[in-house]
Amino acid sequence: MNLDRVTVTRKSGREPFRNGAADLGFDLLTFWQWSSSDLLSNSMRGVLAEYLVARALRANADGVREEWASYDLTTENGTKVEVKSAGYLQSWYQKQLSPIFFVVPKRRPWDANTNRLGDVPARQADVYVFALLSHKDKATVDPMDVSQWTFFVLATSVLDGRKRSQHSIALATLARLCGSAVSYSGLRDAVIEAARCGCSTYGDAS
Repeated sequence: MNLDRVTVTRKSGREPFRNGAADLGFDLLTFWQWSSSDLLSNSMRGVLAEYLVARALRANADGVREEWASYDLTTENGTKVEVKSAGYLQSWYQKQLSPIFFVVPKRRPWDANTNRLGDVPARQADVYVFALLSHKDKATVDPMDVSQWTFFVLATSVLDGRKRSQHSIALATLARLCGSAVSYSGLRDAVIEAARCGCSTYGDAS
């Protein structure tokens, strides 16, 4: 019995569901439509954010996402990137806009080839991209419109060096550390610069 890691291949969506040799008349695309159409949900918005960042960074967006990897993306020059997402709007009824914060704990790395956790909790990426779906009107929100997103880019060393919370970071603190958000078109250059500098000057932010 071979229980090695499975090599995942990219699907087209045309692959049929079957009962043995019999085609059941529906395919993988219909499953994707059923399971993944709510792009405002927290889980799917996070996956979409990773995809958008991968496209902006030219980071193997034509490959296959690895859900349990120790970091999300690797750029052309080897920079490891972690993507976190948040949004003011949800698909369900809201009394008010959702508060914005990002969870950024140190974690023990997991190796898919051995199914083992590392010993030391740490942030495995070199750079963090905080993707905020900043649009605030449910009538016109469209997560596929990159103009409705803003991005904050931070070297991991800055997160590691914070004197207060190591578990999460609020939007106001993030804005102070980054200086300003960048648009989708400026995201790649911002990641390159954060990886090059690897540091920032800041106070004891919350």
